[in-house]
Amino acid sequence: VKMRAQIPESLREEGFYVLENNLEAVARHMLIFSLALEDPEKMGLQERSETFLEVWGNALLRPAVATFVCAQADRLAHLVPEPDRLAEQLPWLSLGALKFRERDALEAIFRFWAGGEKGPEAFPMSRLWDSRLRHYLGSRYDARRGVSDWDLHMKLHDRGARVIHTREFRRWRDTGVAFELRDSSAYHVPNRTLASGRLLSHRGERVAARGYWGDIATGPFVAFGIEADDESLLRTSNGQPVKTAGEITQHNVTELFREVAAWGRPRAGQGAPEEESSPAAPGPESFTVHFLPLGSAQTLHHKSCYKGRFQLLYVSCGMVHLLSPELGACVAPRGHLIVELARYLVDLRQEQLQGFSTRVEELAQAAGFAPQPGARSSETFARFYKSEDSVPGCIDPAVESGTLTPEALGPPPEALAPPLQTMIPPSEDLTQALEGQTPPSEPLKLPSESQVSLSQVLAPPTGRQTPKPENCRSESEDL
Repeated sequence: VKMRAQIPESLREEGFYVLENNLEAVARHMLIFSLALEDPEKMGLQERSETFLEVWGNALLRPAVATFVCAQADRLAHLVPEPDRLAEQLPWLSLGALKFRERDALEAIFRFWAGGEKGPEAFPMSRLWDSRLRHYLGSRYDARRGVSDWDLHMKLHDRGARVIHTREFRRWRDTGVAFELRDSSAYHVPNRTLASGRLLSHRGERVAARGYWGDIATGPFVAFGIEADDESLLRTSNGQPVKTAGEITQHNVTELFREVAAWGRPRAGQGAPEEESSPAAPGPESFTVHFLPLGSAQTLHHKSCYKGRFQLLYVSCGMVHLLSPELGACVAPRGHLIVELARYLVDLRQEQLQGFSTRVEELAQAAGFAPQPGARSSETFARFYKSEDSVPGCIDPAVESGTLTPEALGPPPEALAPPLQTMIPPSEDLTQALEGQTPPSEPLKLPSESQVSLSQVLAPPTGRQTPKPENCRSESEDL
């Protein structure tokens, strides 16, 4: 869940508030932001783009990229417990809303990424990936190439992602390497940023375990690789795309980082900044990314600094179950809501996709939003706006009566859980971090895992928290 705050124009500052359901995702956000905002003189545009693609989308890294991740993780591990140094070196980042125990857990995550546990056996990504794949495919594992081709051609291609090439999709399904920018033999270092911890029940006891529970079905190509402003990238020859999704992704990410690097600098031909009559464009320091405490979606509106504050609310398909009247109360009148739909989840049938879209509309209306007038029809995103006269309250029973059962959206959550033998016992510091969280941190839910969240989306609400209103202060004071 991401929100953009309404801030007076005189301050010329944008505020972005991010709410995740696990701290591993928060740590990845911090790492990726620090990479995107790296000094261009220290890391060139191409190197930054390639590093981003590998860290973000590959299960295995090149040694050079793994070294960068270790260095950045070590730096962040030292900055997280020291707010003053963090504000000085990363002024765009704010962790003030996180609880102390969440910051301690973040530090433990970064130390693991930095190599606190040496050797590939600390996180054997190739074995974990294969175990997940075996569990996901079951008896179809020996025919996994045919299953991969079916999912690509009969599902992703039919839903608009025709530029994804068979070869790159097969490679990702088999090895977890989506973007092969060098020789295939160069990718052999496990990407520790994809690790996540869970508290599992084993023989009646709660056991902390580390493993990989991310996407193994859809792939990262749909994020940046199926659309482009440059129409020539989408050109076809004899009915086949000329460019692959990997090539389009690299182009789009490079252009995105180029814009970030040029942010606040005069464009070519514009002259020096002092010659401009208009104010200078905002620099990288003119925005702040705030990370909110885990599980705070239903309580933010009780703080006056959040109620009616946000102009834009973006909700991913895996977090739609958090869309509620309480969260809607944080959006300003005429504010906008964008919800990602489940279009590219290959495990969902067409009627399930339609059921998900219908349920999103019901949740949005119950939260005080109305369909965006004039918005073009889209199977990827649903757009709404906050009605000025809406007063979010309890969900209308008529809405609840139309709720679909979780079974209508596929297998139950327990069917998606990985076998216990795929877990890796975590280090002592991660175990302590996990045990210190209430509720325990959940792993990053990428598209193939979204069915668990879909079950939550389509289930009736079980009641609401009603804590006493309070002013906006650091969440660490609540401990």
